[in-house]
This record gives sequence, structure tokens and C-alpha cells, in this order.
Amino acid sequence: MKKIFLAVVLSITLFKASADEGMWLPMLLGEQVYADMVKRGLKLSKEQLYSINKSSIKDAILIFGGGCTGEIVSDQGLIFTNHHCGYSAIAGASTVEHNYLQDGFYAYNMSQEIKSTLTVQFLDRIVDVTKDVEDAVKGLSWDDRIKKIPEVYKAITDKVADKENGLTGRVYSMFKGNQYIMYVYKTYRDIRLVGAPPESVGKFGGDTDNWEWPRHTGDFSVFRVYATKDGKPADYSTDNVPLKPKAFLPVSIKGFKDGDYSMIYGYPGGTNRYETSYGIKLKNEIENPSLVNLRDMRLKYMHEQMIKDPAVKLKLANSYAGIANYWKFYDGETKQLIKFHTQQQKEEYEAKFTAWAKGKPEYENIFADYAKNYAAWTPYSKMRQYLNEGITGSPLAAFAASFVSLEDKLLKPSTPSADIKKSIEAATASRKAFLEGEDLPSDEKILASVAMMFYNDIDKNQHPVGLYESMKGTFGSLKEENTFKSWARDVFAKTMFLDDTKWDAFTKAPTAAALQADPAFAFASAFVKNYNSKYASLFTAFTNKNAELGRAYLKGVMEMNPTAVKKMYPDANFSMRVSYGNVKSYRPRDAVFYDYVCTAKGILEKYVPKDYEFDLPTKQIELLKARDFGQYIDKAKNDLVVTFITTNDITGGNSGSPVIDGNGNLIGLAFDGNYEALSHKIAFDKDLNRTICVDVRYVLWCIDKLGGASNIIKELKLVR
Repeated sequence: MKKIFLAVVLSITLFKASADEGMWLPMLLGEQVYADMVKRGLKLSKEQLYSINKSSIKDAILIFGGGCTGEIVSDQGLIFTNHHCGYSAIAGASTVEHNYLQDGFYAYNMSQEIKSTLTVQFLDRIVDVTKDVEDAVKGLSWDDRIKKIPEVYKAITDKVADKENGLTGRVYSMFKGNQYIMYVYKTYRDIRLVGAPPESVGKFGGDTDNWEWPRHTGDFSVFRVYATKDGKPADYSTDNVPLKPKAFLPVSIKGFKDGDYSMIYGYPGGTNRYETSYGIKLKNEIENPSLVNLRDMRLKYMHEQMIKDPAVKLKLANSYAGIANYWKFYDGETKQLIKFHTQQQKEEYEAKFTAWAKGKPEYENIFADYAKNYAAWTPYSKMRQYLNEGITGSPLAAFAASFVSLEDKLLKPSTPSADIKKSIEAATASRKAFLEGEDLPSDEKILASVAMMFYNDIDKNQHPVGLYESMKGTFGSLKEENTFKSWARDVFAKTMFLDDTKWDAFTKAPTAAALQADPAFAFASAFVKNYNSKYASLFTAFTNKNAELGRAYLKGVMEMNPTAVKKMYPDANFSMRVSYGNVKSYRPRDAVFYDYVCTAKGILEKYVPKDYEFDLPTKQIELLKARDFGQYIDKAKNDLVVTFITTNDITGGNSGSPVIDGNGNLIGLAFDGNYEALSHKIAFDKDLNRTICVDVRYVLWCIDKLGGASNIIKELKLVR
């Protein structure tokens, strides 16, 4: 294996990166876009952006938790990331008596920092393993290739694994399987909570402002990474010390103006910019509307309970936030894809490709095969969405469904009793965690609704055999909503999963018959078994064929345009990427102008006392009214800048990513996109796309003025 020196620099008509579009591989910046970055305002050298042998900006960037980005901002391992990225850790440290989620938290010295279960990963190196992968699967059919790929990945990553030093490898497929790159990471396991604003600051605007601009959310939290005294990763220990990082970002309080350079490093989770018209049609007509409809129902019933009781709000907060975030996203995505005629644009390009491919056996049947593949799966797509987002959208049903594997063991006489015992112990532990997060009133309503929605919306031929007939025989007409409510009430009253006495009796003498008699298990397992026995193989065949066709299509696109080949970036896949652009205002529609910043004035204008989304801490109101902004004031605006927008290309996973100026200083944290461009996973809009960022000066103001944690400020390298 060799260190990566890639020459894949492609730019092809429909797939051409335009303006600020592009999630670039960091090691290729010098070959692909560095010159343009300099023209836009970058003052750093190529080696300062990414270096194999010396410290560079990439060494200050980390994977935070399981799906966000963070950055190191001091020589003591201090981490900045988004509030919503640290949300579960903040909620986990909270109690009703010490509600850090509601009231905020700051450690005024390191001894007050709170242990978490989080991990962070630093990028150690990048290796091109394309030849290793291709040699290992050479000559195999596509199905056999798919089966062998995980084994090949493991053989490659095993060579770099070093448990003592926390090193692991992860192989990423790039350009739909036309290239393979391994990122080697160093994982640290002792991460402590240092600070977080009150939720009314960190989530100010709630679902109403989510994906919207203007925005006034202080979406940040602060953590610290610890290691052994010799700098190695270790489990939590009072003997551990703050990590001495290879690099950290200076923090700028100088401010910026409309048009200034901006750069974002991070771990964008997933895009599908090379999606076909068939995929967009399925998404627009079936997948997204189903998901939005089902999540809308779940959020409604959760919200009803959360506004009644602070304890319920704390219990459901993390789950509710996750469901709500992409409920609005997928609604907006479909609207934008339709508005900008993305499907039609794809169809036009595909027609050109098909004309070019005529007479080329490797490519000429690609879109005929796509048509057949989608025709075979589309009739079952809605049913799958209703299973994933509906049936298992009920926490009780999802928990009950997890017992299908235990049922299988209980049905086999050959299963060793030790295995049964181990499974029961694991189930008991899982049940404890489930009950801690379960809200009975909202879940009962969700269960009744998803059962009714599946019955009404899904082809009757795809229903679990006998399930609804049995429900009708016991509870009445399936045309009546009360029938489903009565049935759900009965399930919640009788299931052993919610009854300690029944659960204890089952665990002492577990049998398949007892499990099958449980109404929650009977319901959930009927759907799971129905899908697994009839449709899972169809979905696997559909996705595998799509992957095969996608690889061939992208290869053909490259071959079709050899003279136009200049630069092309792979889809986001949670590997480190760099995007660049500018701070920039915009006009979303006729007669509407959006400035590039939001200020404290706007916070006070939005403030609504006791409101679920727009309330504020009393101290913050007093400070803002007194204009006590200190060194964090923006002189040009004569106000405290709260958020700003840039033209950078990001997606989910970039949450918490540093927004960096042309000199390599931190100016903000990326946390959202704008509603007018929510088609960005599929198609980047060069005019309307904006990344919404919390200004680092507002972060520091919240820490210093609102939180009183000047100790954190003193730790930073401030650029004035």
C-alpha cells in the first residue's frame, strides 16, 4: 500500500463543480483547487492546509461522537462543536435537580469537567488502497464481489490496527466503487463536558427556525479530550491529563465582512450528487412524503407530552430533536427538487449518455437496466418506509421487534441453555434502558396511529397475514380510529415489556410460546417477519444492482468526457473534506434580501416569554438590553453578531465544523443549511446554497458574559 497521490481530477458537464460547490479531498487541494482558493482570499500555503509529515489544519479537526465534527481550539485539548452534537452528553449528565440541558453548564476549572461516553477521532493518515481492493475481487461476479468486499476491507485495515495507540483504519468507496481510500484514525476515549449554554440559547428558535435564515441560535458546546501522560488514548481516569494536540485553531474576534473568504473542514456524512432520475422520482413521489408524514405524527404526540412536564421533555429531548431535524429537511428537499426540475435535468443528461453509449456493450444498456430495477422495487418502497419510520417509530414496537432473534433461539431445541441465559440477561439490561426513555402516553398514541396508517396506506397484499383480521375480530371495525386506540391501550396494558411481574416470570422460564403470546411482540414481529421473508431479498437485489449500475455509469461518464476532465469530487461519505467559498448575503426570491449576519437585536425581537422555542434566560435579556458586548462587539454592525452565512458546500456530519478565515483562524461553527437549498444532497444550487454558522464571538460572549467562564476564554489564542 502506498500513500495517496491521486490524479482523479474530473469535471463533467452536469457533474461539474460550479462556483462554491465541492467537498474536496484534503490531500488533493494542491492539485485541484488551491489556486482558486488563493484567488478567493486564502493566505495559507498548501502544506498548512494538509501535510503528511508536519502539523497542519487537518490535525485540529476531529470526528466528534458518532456523526459530527469538532475542532481543537487550545493547546490543552479543548474542543468546540455544536450544541446539538453534544446534546446527548449534556442530557445524560442532567437530572431534574441539576438540569444542565435547561440551565446550561460551565466548568470553572478542570476538576469540574464531567465524564461522558463520547469518543473523538483524529485523522492520522490517508492511503490509496484501490489496487489492493481490485486485486482481491478481480474476476468475481458483482454479487460475489459485494459479499467479499467486507472481508477485503478487514484484511486491509487489520494491517494498520494498533489497539495500544488507538489506531484503526476505515476504507471508503469513492466515485461509486471506482476508487478506494483508507483513512487511518486515532481514537480517544476520555472526553469530558466543559461547557454548554442553556437550551434556550443552544436551540433558540427550535423547529420553527430549523433550516431557516435569519437564525439566532447559539448552537455550540465545549468539551475536552484527555489522554495518558505520554499522550496515548485511554479510558476515563483521574490520572489522565488534557491532550497536547498536534495543532489547534486560533480564534478570531476581528470580525469579517460580506464577501470575505471562508473555508470549512469536516466530515460530511452523505450526498448522492450522481443520483439518477429514477432515484429522484422514487424519492419525490414515495420515500420523502412517507417519511415526512410519519415523522409529523410522531412529533405531534411527543410534543404534546413534552410541553406538559419538564421531566418528560428531558427524557424525550434527544429523540425528539433527531426526528424533527430531518422531518423538515426531507420535506424541503422534495420541494426544492421539484421546484428546480432536477429530475428533468437528470433525464436530459441521461439521454445524452445513452446516445453516446450506443454500440458500447459496457454502457449501452445501463439505463434500460435502471428502469427494470426500479420497476421491480418501487411497488414495495412505501411499505418499507412505513415499517422503518412507522411501525418501528413506536419505541415499544421497536423494542419488541428486537426479540425476534431471541424467539429464533427459543424455537431451536439445539440452542445451548447458556446462550439463552446470556440473551435474557442482555434483554433485561436492554429493557432497563428502554424503560428509562419510554413515555407511555405519547408512545401509545404513536402505536395506534402507525397501525392505522399502515392499514390504510399500504397495499393490503403487503400486510402481515392475519394480523389486521385478528385485530378486527377483537376490537371492531378497522375503519374506525377508536378501534386502533382501543387495541393500543390493550397492548400497553398487557405487554410484559412494561410489567415487571410479567417480565420476571418470563425471564425465569423463557419460552417461545410466552414471547409469541405477548401482544407487543406479536404485533412488531409480524411486520418484521413479513418483511424479512418476502421483501428483504428484493431490497437487497435492488440496492446491489443499483450499486453495480452506478459504478458502471460513473465510469462511463468519465470516459465520455475525457477532454473535459479537470476536477471532480466524490460524494460525501463521512471522510474528511474541505469546502471553500465566501461569507455572502443573498436574495432568495423577488424583493427579498437576506443580510450575511444576524445580531443580538434580532434575538430580542424574536424573544417570547415562556415560549417553548423563543424564551431566553433573564440574565441574557438584561445583558443584551444593556448592550454589554465587551470585546465581542462587531464594530461595523455596532452590535453582537450571533450567526452568519457562507456559500460553503456542506451536509449532515459537518455539524460542528470550523469555519476558517483566509489566515487559518476560527470565525464560527457550521450548524445548518438554508431551506431554499435543501436539495443539496442531490443537487448543489450555486445561487441559493448557504451554510448557517454561529459566530465564534457569540460563542465566546455566551461563555464569558453569560456563563462567567472566563477561564475558558483565557485558554484560547485570540486574534484581535
